[in-house]
Amino acid sequence: MGILQELLKDIPVPKMVKVKVNFDNKKIDDLGSALIEQLQQVHIENKIQPGMEIALAVGSRGLDRLVEITAVTVKFLKDLGAKPFIVPSMGSHGGATAEGQREVLAHLGVTEDSVGCDIRSSMEVVKISELPNGLPVYVDKFASEADGIVIINRVKPHTAFRGPVESGIMKMISIGLGKQKGAEACHQMGFKYMAENVPAMAKIIMEKTPILFGVATVENAFDKVAIIDVLTPEEIINKEHELQKQAKELLPKLFFDQLDVLVIDEIGKNISGDGMDPNITGRYPTPYASGGPDVNKMVVLDVTHQSEGNANGVGTADFTTQRLVDKMDKEGTYANGLTSTVVAPTKIATTLPTDKQAIQAAIKTCNILDFRNVKLVRIKNTLVLSEIEVSEPLLEYVKQHPNMEVSSDLYEIPFNENGDLF
Repeated sequence: MGILQELLKDIPVPKMVKVKVNFDNKKIDDLGSALIEQLQQVHIENKIQPGMEIALAVGSRGLDRLVEITAVTVKFLKDLGAKPFIVPSMGSHGGATAEGQREVLAHLGVTEDSVGCDIRSSMEVVKISELPNGLPVYVDKFASEADGIVIINRVKPHTAFRGPVESGIMKMISIGLGKQKGAEACHQMGFKYMAENVPAMAKIIMEKTPILFGVATVENAFDKVAIIDVLTPEEIINKEHELQKQAKELLPKLFFDQLDVLVIDEIGKNISGDGMDPNITGRYPTPYASGGPDVNKMVVLDVTHQSEGNANGVGTADFTTQRLVDKMDKEGTYANGLTSTVVAPTKIATTLPTDKQAIQAAIKTCNILDFRNVKLVRIKNTLVLSEIEVSEPLLEYVKQHPNMEVSSDLYEIPFNENGDLF
């Protein structure tokens, strides 16, 4: 028996119960009709003239019904005689290559056939201005040559900074449309200044390019569209912060102020740009954002297949497994840190051979006197929070909480003979 096994062999793993968590589940069922109603406003339709070539900025991951939203917008533009095309707008994602970004869109279901228009993918950009602080402002070359530009994105809290505007239409304009160079420029001074630089860059781009409108969605706790709005550039500036407030109100959460251990089964870029959403875990990659539970020790057990080895976020945890590390594409993971300038999440957490040992290590180091009283929560990932597992010491708290209800008897965590979870 090695020293690690010797140190961990007597650490007890608590019994658990399943818990159902209740969130506001309001959503738009007939999304296509809701979007058409927004698009057919006179002040929106009057912006479209027959023959206009219009670039649609599309590309953020994880948007609910992205293909439908894009296809409806394309048809609306075509019906008015315009010639829409898609510009992949995702900063440096897709390996910062034209083909890689086209492939990311395909993974999202956005293809020329599915949305009904061409996709013009290039990493070439044009510099259109500079901020007063000297940062350059870039725009995709295809978009810069279009007669009009439409932005499609979800409004949600950012994972590394706080401000009136975080992730949403303005961020898609400044970073998404800016491709790798724009993303790099916006991150150059770090997240401390992101709340200033994102809207500043977006406002310049809206002044100097023909942005027509943005299609903004806000999703509920189950990642379903609850709000959809079509905003002119003036409305983007004046109203996006209101959508941001609504997004924060609808955000799912763990209803615990403090936890000894949080176990997360999987992280991945398809779940969050940070692998796991810090707004849920309370663990942020920078000091410029806050919220969520105070977690003493965190464990991540695996990386999703869809993430293709990008394990960004593993460094935010305290412990991980050899299985995750073996799947890790270090080059792809480290590229995230080099672009964002935030490298702590791309480090490799303390690595244990098995799931059980990783969990035991977190319990051993969580700074409590009696390990049998560990307050432990296990989740599948930060997108799936309607059913979680909690340890026995949290049982009474759960029973008294209005948003949670126990849905099973106590049981032992099921490890196989190798010490991994079933």
